[in-house]
Amino acid sequence: MQTAIFIQDLSKSYGKEKHRATALKNVSLEIGQGELFGLIGPDGAGKTSLFRILATLLTPSSGKATVEGFDVVKDYREIRRRVGYMPGRFSLYCDLSVEENLEFFATVSGATVRENYDLIADIYRQIEPFKKRRAGKLSGGMKQKLALCCALVRRPAVLLLDEPTTGVDAVSRREFWDILKNLKDEGMCIFVSTPYMDEASLCDRIALIQGGEVLSTNTPANLVASYPFTLYKTRAENNYLLLEQLRTQSNVRFCYISGESLRVVFHEGAERVIRYPSSEAEEVTPSIEDCFIQLMKKR
Repeated sequence: MQTAIFIQDLSKSYGKEKHRATALKNVSLEIGQGELFGLIGPDGAGKTSLFRILATLLTPSSGKATVEGFDVVKDYREIRRRVGYMPGRFSLYCDLSVEENLEFFATVSGATVRENYDLIADIYRQIEPFKKRRAGKLSGGMKQKLALCCALVRRPAVLLLDEPTTGVDAVSRREFWDILKNLKDEGMCIFVSTPYMDEASLCDRIALIQGGEVLSTNTPANLVASYPFTLYKTRAENNYLLLEQLRTQSNVRFCYISGESLRVVFHEGAERVIRYPSSEAEEVTPSIEDCFIQLMKKR
C-alpha cells in the first residue's frame, strides 16, 4: 500500500519555557492511500494539533511529517492543493447560502462544482433542498455534510476530518460514517479523529492517543484481541458504593464505571469474588474503551 501520510517523532509545544504546554510528544504514524484511519482520544489529547500540522496551519516543534510525499513545512503549497480539511469547529461562512459556500470553496481551490459533482453527489442530494438557506441556519448534521462537500469539491487525495461528528445526533453520525466508507472504497485516504470510542470499530486501523502520546496503533479487532486480562462486569443499585467497595478488595487489580455497570479486573490467581450484596462478576469481551483505559493505566 502506498504511503499517503508519514509522521515521524513529531512534537508540538505551545508557549515559552516557563509556561510551555506540550500538545504532541514524539508521535509516529504511517497511513496508506485508500485507508480509513482513526485517531481516537478524549478532548485535549492532541488530535487537533496533529491535524492542523498536517493541514499546514501549524508548524511542528520537532520531528517530520509528509503528506503525499510533501513536507508539511517546506511544501505547504503543494499539500494544500492535495488535501481536503474539515476542522472540528464549523468554519464555513454562516451568512452565505449552501450553494454559495460550495461554489466559493470550489473556486478558491481552482475547481468547479460541475467537474467534481460526482464525488459529492450522494452527500449534496441530502442538503440540496436547503441550497438557498444560509449555512448558519442549518442543523448540526446538515452543517457537517456541507462542510464535507466543501472539503471534497477539490477532489483531494487525502481527507483530514477533525472530530467531524461531535455534537451531531446518532442518526447523522451513522450516515456520516457510511459516506466515509464509500469514499474510502473509491481509494481516498481518510484520516479522522473522534472522541467516540464506538466509532473506532468503523476504521481500518486506529491509533489511541492521550496526553499527546500514541498509546497503541492497530486494527480494532487486533487491539481488542491483545487485551491482556480477563475482564468482568458487575453492577449494583448504587454503582458508586460498589466501586468504593471493590477498590478496598485485595483481589481486585483495578475497576471503573462504564455506562450502567462496572468493569473489574482481578489479580491473577485471585478469587473472582465481589464482597457486596447481590453482586456477581460476569465475564465480558473488552471494548475499545476498555483497551484505552488499560493502556492508560499501564502508562
